Amino acid sequence: MKKQKKVFRFWKKLGPGLITGSSDDDPSGIATYSQAGAQFGLATLWTALVTFPLMAAIQEMCARIGLITSQGLTGTLKKNYPRSVLYLMLLFSFPAIVMNIGADIAGMGAVGNLLFPKIEATYFSVLFTIVLLVLIIYLPYQKIAAVLKYLCVALMVYLVVPFFVKQDWLAIFKSTVVPTIKLDKDFISILVAILGTTISPYLFFWQATMEVEEIKHRKTHLVVNKKVIHDVKQDVDAGMLFSNVVMWFILLTAGTVLFNSNIHRIDTVEQAAKALQPLVGKYAYWLFSIGVIGTGLLAIPVLSGSLSYIFCETFGWKEGLDNKFHEARPFYIIIAISLIVGLSLNYIGISPVKALIYSAILYGLTAPVLIAIILHICNNKKVMGEFTNSRTSNILGLITLLLMTVCAVALVYFQFSGV
Repeated sequence: MKKQKKVFRFWKKLGPGLITGSSDDDPSGIATYSQAGAQFGLATLWTALVTFPLMAAIQEMCARIGLITSQGLTGTLKKNYPRSVLYLMLLFSFPAIVMNIGADIAGMGAVGNLLFPKIEATYFSVLFTIVLLVLIIYLPYQKIAAVLKYLCVALMVYLVVPFFVKQDWLAIFKSTVVPTIKLDKDFISILVAILGTTISPYLFFWQATMEVEEIKHRKTHLVVNKKVIHDVKQDVDAGMLFSNVVMWFILLTAGTVLFNSNIHRIDTVEQAAKALQPLVGKYAYWLFSIGVIGTGLLAIPVLSGSLSYIFCETFGWKEGLDNKFHEARPFYIIIAISLIVGLSLNYIGISPVKALIYSAILYGLTAPVLIAIILHICNNKKVMGEFTNSRTSNILGLITLLLMTVCAVALVYFQFSGV
């Protein structure tokens, strides 16, 4: 009974970190990890182990910025840095986030069509866009947060599938702890996509802003001290661990089920859904579709909300998911525009699966700039006071920056060299 109470207390304490981590495994993430496993088998399993401490370190920095400054990343930049840095961040954030929204909407539409082939995917995309708009506008933040928290359970299905297939666990262990690197365009592209969809720029903005929202909802004044920082770090670590465990299992599922079935390139959601067949057979399409729709409903409010917070903090407009539409009209209009622009990307002729992977690659190319900015903020005593980065945080942050920069440069090189 005591253990149950302890678990329940821990679950209640989890907030922005868990939601942020879970929204990281969005349709774009599922598509990217599925393609990585199908194309390279077990060769990318190590990325789940390597990215966990890196993404946890960056997200903890973002959470700390929100706690200390009582502002999001954009507001902090606007107050303490030249406008050119702020606009640079906007330039590198906006295209990737909008493309991610469009790709997720397209992915949700595609699985709707998978379940009901007589209805075109575009109709489902429009339907999901309308549903999301209504939910975001009419539900207050606390209700959205509660719903998002429990939608995380949809991702648990991937933790079961590998146990229904005969596995070489020694090979799996080796692939997890010993990195495999292939110096060719396809492997570097998927590596950049994995890094981009795991250490995603939109999550940086969301994490900082949600810590500010959490502060607003406290009945008592929050005094930031080492215990508060520790609790936030625990929340972030739990969210990132959940995200990476799910990531590892999706890579493993696709790397065994799809790879061994000679499905090495995923062009349709139907092919990706086949990864779940060993568990549920003919119901694989239903289970995969529910997972994609659930994670889409989880991630798109985070994506559009992040973008809206960025613009509202930049131009000094009233923002917040707690405000009603008439109280923060620009905030909700930006969310609506981002969803409509994202929806319009469905009509440019790129398959939903490719769009999901391309959005992850775009994140991988833009993330290094934003990570460099975050590291500078977190080492600025004028902004962070006594809560600047520890040596460990700086080491992990610099490793993240270096790894993502090297991979991005390598991708650009292979892209233009024709290797």
